[in-house]
Amino acid sequence: MLRQLIIEERRFPLAAPFRISRGVKHNADVVTVAMRQGDKCGRGEAVPYARYGESAASVIEQMEQLRPQLVAGMGRDELQARLPAGAARNALDAALWDLESQLSGVPVWLRLARPQRAALVTALTIGIDTPERMGAAAARIAGTGLIKIKVDADDPAARIDAVRRAAPHDRLIVDPNESWSIELLREMQQPLARAGVDLLEQPLPADADDALLDFSGSIPICADEACHETRDLPRMRGRYQAINIKLDKTGGLTEAWHLLRAARREGFKVMVGCMVCSSLGIAPALELAREAAFVDLDGPFWLQHDHPDGVQLDGGSLLPPLSGFWGG
Repeated sequence: MLRQLIIEERRFPLAAPFRISRGVKHNADVVTVAMRQGDKCGRGEAVPYARYGESAASVIEQMEQLRPQLVAGMGRDELQARLPAGAARNALDAALWDLESQLSGVPVWLRLARPQRAALVTALTIGIDTPERMGAAAARIAGTGLIKIKVDADDPAARIDAVRRAAPHDRLIVDPNESWSIELLREMQQPLARAGVDLLEQPLPADADDALLDFSGSIPICADEACHETRDLPRMRGRYQAINIKLDKTGGLTEAWHLLRAARREGFKVMVGCMVCSSLGIAPALELAREAAFVDLDGPFWLQHDHPDGVQLDGGSLLPPLSGFWGG
């Protein structure tokens, strides 16, 4: 039976601007896929990311090139071979997992031999602003468990200190998004330790992280932009102590599952993260999150309006979507 493939570009306005070191987002621009077979429909969503040379147009073009094979029944294994890691493969991979679960009647979590979905503590992110405003934002979410602080090279210590004063008991992740130099990283060791930061995410540009080979710090460093796929892991040794797995980087749950298991075998801590996206974008990542030391899946909570049957937030607890939303 031939499938029907529907590819759409969609925009979700944000409830507030989201600023990181590379700029400000006002919308989450995503590409969605619906793959119908008979009366079943698998869905997926991905975020084209300019940092990796992607746009909605380029992602849709990649998908369209495989339309004949996809409607004829292409599976996930062939998809891995035909498309590189990235947003296009992620959305298609998610739709195939969802479709397979519906056709088989076996939910994704059971196919992966994982426990049924349950509430998880997720990081809540504070975007770059003045120290005073970042402190006020931290006060509103203090006590939720895990806070992620976006910073750049402009006085990051003041911003981190402001958040710590407002949220004295929460675990902290600091994310400079590649904006620091090795000199600034060394200077920041005392402020990071003073604030009790648990994890430092991608401080140096991914193409300049050789400097980490000669660096010894007290705060574990997590690879984000530097690590996309399982084949990247050997290069992470000696530079990073953790990796951030995002489905838009790995090209979907299929490769992300391989990366998760390989990273744990190699002794890396694992974070499971996301871009700013809807509940549909993070639904497959929930299958990995229970294996992670850090969960950073608050992307949907930046939106003005998310899917009504998607994930919900209760304090710092991420509640799974309603049954049938994605993956069985």
